Amino acid sequence: MPRIEKFESGHFETAFQYKYFVPNKVDVDWFWDSPLLNKLLEKAAIKLGELNSYARMVPNIDLFIQLHVAKEAVVSSKIEGTQTRIEEALLPIEDIQPERRDDWQEVNNYINALNAAISQLERLPLSSRLLRNTHELLMQGVRGENKQPGEFRQSQNWIGGSSLADAVFIPPQHLLIPELMSDLEQFLHNEEVFVPDLIKIAIAHYQFETIHPFLDGNGRVGRLLITLFLVSKGILDKPLLYLSMFFEKNRSLYYDKLSAVRTKNDLLNWVSFFLIGIDETASKAVSTLSHVLLLKEQKEQLIDAEFGRRSSSAKVLLNGLFHEPTITVEKAVALTGLSFKAANDLVQLMREKGILTEQTGQSRNRIFVFEEYLQAFEYGE
Repeated sequence: MPRIEKFESGHFETAFQYKYFVPNKVDVDWFWDSPLLNKLLEKAAIKLGELNSYARMVPNIDLFIQLHVAKEAVVSSKIEGTQTRIEEALLPIEDIQPERRDDWQEVNNYINALNAAISQLERLPLSSRLLRNTHELLMQGVRGENKQPGEFRQSQNWIGGSSLADAVFIPPQHLLIPELMSDLEQFLHNEEVFVPDLIKIAIAHYQFETIHPFLDGNGRVGRLLITLFLVSKGILDKPLLYLSMFFEKNRSLYYDKLSAVRTKNDLLNWVSFFLIGIDETASKAVSTLSHVLLLKEQKEQLIDAEFGRRSSSAKVLLNGLFHEPTITVEKAVALTGLSFKAANDLVQLMREKGILTEQTGQSRNRIFVFEEYLQAFEYGE
């Protein structure tokens, strides 16, 4: 029974002119002596419980899920070098400038992949199969589409540097991936090892990033793995917690902590860092939900006070905006069932009252944004 403090991460093996790292397997019954780790685990578990309880109290919580997912897609893709703003991510591709469409596609692939994976959890276990399905959606029609979408790699990859000769880290040889991923999958589902789930996913995230089983997209899938695990275990009812912002804010520290596990066997500091991230991110998610609920209440009061006979249609439109905060008059027609003129008048009234902002500056094909709602997702950062 290995102790986290005495962890041995693995060893290097020699290939032609380079050495690759072979991680030790993780499907074992871990224990530890660190009182600090116990304290961090307790704090993180309490905060996750608060987030889950709070989300259960929020009426129409599914209205707000889409923007959580969109923000996660933008931040996780930003870590990989993609530059798309959240308001752009929510627009149709025809409204995106041609030179920005590749980045838009990567972010929207992430949104689609996450939504599909959450849906698949209802009928599939969290498994290599589900991760490959997710990877395939992630890579469709983007820069990694020629890198075996939906399949574990069949060649050597590396992290950092321009080639194997100057790489910062070289993951295990591709022939080892099936066995290593099988061990990881067994660890995630092994009910006979009495390891708290938050410790388990901290170790699993490290192991996935070390295996690096795909030619491209490993970082994004590895971060998705965290949320998918929390939902699959019932720790979260809804996908409301994502560590990408924490990892992005502490990017150098994140990579250093992962690297130190491999080079110094320092698993304790990695797990501690991960638990701090859970605690901090869950706290911010609660703040965001609280802020959004207050915003919704304020806008409904404004509509009741100032929209008169249009109040009912305005509230329908407002609910639509909480699901998707960018809108055109045509979308307003579809949401409310009003005529084009009536929907246009309603959108203009919401603009006059400060609920909507027109962002194109055009007289035709105008796009309106519920900016305060977008800003709520920056709340607490």
